[in-house]
Amino acid sequence: MSSEGSAGKAAVEAKGLNPGLIVLLVVGGLLVTFLIANYVLYMYAQKNLPPKKKKPLSKKKLKREKLKQGVPVPGE
Repeated sequence: MSSEGSAGKAAVEAKGLNPGLIVLLVVGGLLVTFLIANYVLYMYAQKNLPPKKKKPLSKKKLKREKLKQGVPVPGE
């Protein structure tokens, strides 16, 4: 008899809010929280972390780039 009472109680509670809606709200809330946290961390990183260093170009690549642009390479 106690199982019927709890099942009836759950049915009464479910009438107030659709369980699918509750799941949707929880998942949506978690997603929004995740996105906001990512944005906050991104802004923090932009302000506080040093800029990424560029890889040094090899002399060969530098020479090739200058030839493409039509700039005379010194020493030739």
